[in-house]
This record gives sequence, C-alpha cells and structure tokens, in this order.
Amino acid sequence: MSGQQRDSDPQYAYTLANGIEILACFQRGEKFLGNKDFAERTGLSPSTVARLTYTLVELGFLRRMPGSPKYRPGLKLLLTAYPMLADMQLRQLARPLMRDLAERVNGAVSIVVRDRYRMVYVETSRANELLETHPDIGAWMPMLSTAAGKAWLCHAPSGQRESVLNQLRVRDPAYYEACIQQFPAAQVEYQQTRCCSNQGQWRKDSYGFATVLERQIDSMTFIFNCGVPSSDGVFEDRRQEVVPQLLALVQSLDGYLGR
Repeated sequence: MSGQQRDSDPQYAYTLANGIEILACFQRGEKFLGNKDFAERTGLSPSTVARLTYTLVELGFLRRMPGSPKYRPGLKLLLTAYPMLADMQLRQLARPLMRDLAERVNGAVSIVVRDRYRMVYVETSRANELLETHPDIGAWMPMLSTAAGKAWLCHAPSGQRESVLNQLRVRDPAYYEACIQQFPAAQVEYQQTRCCSNQGQWRKDSYGFATVLERQIDSMTFIFNCGVPSSDGVFEDRRQEVVPQLLALVQSLDGYLGR
C-alpha cells in the first residue's frame, strides 16, 4: 500500500503502524537503540517515539536497559513470531536437503521470503562457519542487490513488481539508482536459467544464487538462496556447479509437496 493509499484509508491505524516501525528499526548486530535512533530512522517526532517506546516496554516488545536510555528487543517478539515459524512446515521438510547441498558446495542454503521492500530469512543451513555473511532466521537483506531479491522480483507479477520497485525508489533513492540499471540483466538471466545470481554486488566475500519455489504455500512465495565463498573459485565455475543443484533441490521439494 502506498503512502497516498494509506492517507485515504479510514481503516488504517497509524499508531499501530508507527509502533511496528519502531520494532523494525533493529538491524543485525545492533543490541541497543535509543529514542533518538528510532526518531531518525522512522521520521517520527521525539515525543511520539517516547510514547511508543514506553508502551512497547509495558507490553514486553522492548526492554529498557538498566541505567541506560537504550532499548533492546523484548521476548514478546519471539513469542509472537514462533507460531508463524512453527506452522511453516516447508522449513522442516527442506532442512535435510538444504544441509546436504550446503555441505556439497561449502556454503549456506536458506529459505527467504519478501517483507515489503526487503527479503527475510526464515530457515537456513550453514556448512561453512568462515562465511562473513551469517544468514540467521529473522535477518534481512536488501532487494535489488541480492540474488534472492532479484529472483523474487523477476518471478512476481508485473504489477506487484512495480509496486515494490516504487517503494524502493521512494524509500532509498540512492540505493535504487545504484542498482536498478543491473536489473534487466537479472531478468534475462532468470528467463534463461530460472535463477538469479549475485557476484559481489551485496557482499564482496561471497557469490549468491537464488531460485523460486513455483508452488505457493499459504499464498506465500518462497525463495531458495545459496551463498558460497568467493575464495573457493571463480564466479562462472561456481555458478555452473551450484545452480543445477539448487534447481534440483527445489524440484525435489515441489515433488514432495505435490504428493
């Protein structure tokens, strides 16, 4: 939903939305954030942020650190997310196949879904602990500069794809302009191979390859992403090795789901 659509929607609860935006401010590696950080990242006024963080602490979604004005995520967030993850049976079904592929390619294999303008890990299997990128459950990565994000965009219906690209254009114009010129090449690659790749565009230490599980589950589109260290070989050799195995994994899963 665009900002203009929200403004004209009488059912849209701005206070609830602002509280969720506060919780979404935390990024990987950030243990603590303060009201000033929240205000800068959301564009909300300091007084609004203060009321929201107070309420979120009272509800258990944030924890105030003793002797500090900083906050960290509360356990209530974990309790809220657990039912969704537990009900996502694809994760349990895919784990042994993901682990096997991760070990064969000396990398990490993950299941990724879209959250608005970014991609979020919901399952991962890592065979190489030396990878600088640690794709943990709940972590997110950008859309236009990652194999998983490009695969989702290439697979999405044109109207949905344009809506997401417009969100990116408005939210982060510099990032959008830096990445959008390479997107047509990703579309060609996806049409030819059913995969998208990333050659150091997001992380210099790794290559990424991603494809889509054609079968939607509970109206969700799942992306299977494989990251391998760039130090293990040149990009084209690794692409020729990883892509067929990643496609075979997804094809096997689709067969299981069909039965």
